[in-house]
Amino acid sequence: MSESTTATTPAPAPAATNGAEAAPTLATFTLENILSENHENIEPTHAEGWDEETTEKPIAEGFCTECEDQPADLICENCGDPYCEVCFAAQHRKGSRKTHTTKPIEKKAAKATNETKETGEDVDTDMKVDGEKGEAGDESEDDEDWERVMSTSTPGLSGMQPAVGEAVGDFFLERAKFIPLRLTMGERKYLRLLEATMTVSEYTDKIDIIGFGLSKTKRIVHQIRELCAIMSGLMLSADYKLGQELFSDRDFESNAEFYQRVFELGRRHKIMNPDKMRTTYGKLIYLLQDSQNPEVKDMLGFSCQHDALDLLKDDLITVATKEIYSEGRPRREVQRDIKSKERAIEQLSMNYQNQGLTQEQIRQCLYSIGDNHAFLRANRDPCEKMIGYLKEYFHPTSAKEPLTSLAIRSGRGGARLSHDHSKQYAYVLQSLTLWREILHDMFHLWSLAEQDLLSDKVPYRLRDTGQGLNRVQGAPKTSRMMHSILNKAQRSVGTWIGSSVIHMGDHNVPNALLFIDKYTQIYRILLPICNTISQIPALAQKPGLRKYIEEEYGFWGDFFRHGFDGSGADNFFDAGSCIDGRLTSAWNWCSSLEKKRFFHIFLLTGFIGFDGEW
Repeated sequence: MSESTTATTPAPAPAATNGAEAAPTLATFTLENILSENHENIEPTHAEGWDEETTEKPIAEGFCTECEDQPADLICENCGDPYCEVCFAAQHRKGSRKTHTTKPIEKKAAKATNETKETGEDVDTDMKVDGEKGEAGDESEDDEDWERVMSTSTPGLSGMQPAVGEAVGDFFLERAKFIPLRLTMGERKYLRLLEATMTVSEYTDKIDIIGFGLSKTKRIVHQIRELCAIMSGLMLSADYKLGQELFSDRDFESNAEFYQRVFELGRRHKIMNPDKMRTTYGKLIYLLQDSQNPEVKDMLGFSCQHDALDLLKDDLITVATKEIYSEGRPRREVQRDIKSKERAIEQLSMNYQNQGLTQEQIRQCLYSIGDNHAFLRANRDPCEKMIGYLKEYFHPTSAKEPLTSLAIRSGRGGARLSHDHSKQYAYVLQSLTLWREILHDMFHLWSLAEQDLLSDKVPYRLRDTGQGLNRVQGAPKTSRMMHSILNKAQRSVGTWIGSSVIHMGDHNVPNALLFIDKYTQIYRILLPICNTISQIPALAQKPGLRKYIEEEYGFWGDFFRHGFDGSGADNFFDAGSCIDGRLTSAWNWCSSLEKKRFFHIFLLTGFIGFDGEW
């Protein structure tokens, strides 16, 4: 993920002249030097200046005046400023700016564009968060230009990935770059070792504090060495022979590669299983963030260095990686799908084993892509189901009866927004569409988030955000990708209600880690609701429950109203219709579910909580 460079030892200082003694050379701040015997003489890159604001740099010529790092595509003739296409569309979406005219910029050279493409980033899909315009301002703007959403079609899941038997093109070639490789049985032993170590570690308790006696750099070095010592002891107790081979001389430096490999296993496991390592992953990523080790290599994606890229373009890969589910299907049909999948895996592993990969390695890659499909089904598909329920039971422009009205008014039922039925319908539709697009590209977002977190070019600042001390750090790559997804969702629904501000690197969402953690919770909200709705027809067959269910059957209407009403923030200014505020409102609805009249329907379907098993 992050660019890997080779850690080098600083060149010795030039010899002192006129009898003066040479100044001692400080080692660079890398994991290798932290684990070495010379760990006392490390350059204090975190002890001094880590809490200072960075100075603004002038905008380079030929780049967008808003995002500042994308080539400008056009000039606004009224504003006189150059913009990229995404930034211009965002800044000229409403009001008098909507009438501004543009003229294209002639491309004299494509050097900047090519450099951006080489990093794997979208060239024309970047935008900077407009912090000067809050959600309250967007809500009060004139909505005369808002177009009613009649029956805007949302592309189904079939349009997001190729179905079995369809031509795959470059779909898997692009997605495989960000799919973590499934852990082997041997690697899972080291994963348990890492989880045990991070569980007992007090790393963040000792580092993210103010007013400590030692400098920040010395605290980091001490805590990393202590954590590696704990891991060494646990390794020795788990496998005495291997532990003796690794740590017989207690030389941390010589085993730096072992520690890096174990840390990387934790990152791979967490991305593929967001519900795992919920308390230990934060410590791990903050530890890596502090070490800023250039040798922490990107192992999250597939290694495509064996000239086996044709495997990812083979149409048979859709059969080899499809997810097989048994709900509502006869056993014989399920068994037939399992056999066809295994035959496809064997055929692909035999066809491509001569290109530098063994059959077992190819199977591991195919199983990992299959794990990605399982992730999408559990996380992304509930968004599509809720969109289906919205379109099935509610009219886009008018309510046929009072129970099907989605209208909300600020101050009623805790709502912070005021929308009539049609406007709320469009607001819910676009929010669910955005969530679906985010979860579809979650692995890519996670990859960029870790690049931002581990970047030595964007330091963090320890700040009191109102929820304790947090590491406030900008996330330019993650923000760029999010604005690209937002732009795609806006084009998909045809219009946009409310604010399009994406909080990242501020007191609302301090860094990319908290941003990713926020959106991995979506399935925890939607999946229990979808499961409850799917079991209602079976409950309604019981005469004693039919009447009660019919009286309270429209509970998802309450979710579409008050799960998207701008509530849930600590104060009025942080509430509203911003991109992150929509998810905050949904969580607020979940926290008050037990007070709803229809809560017993959830209990009758086996609901035990939004943080449980479904």
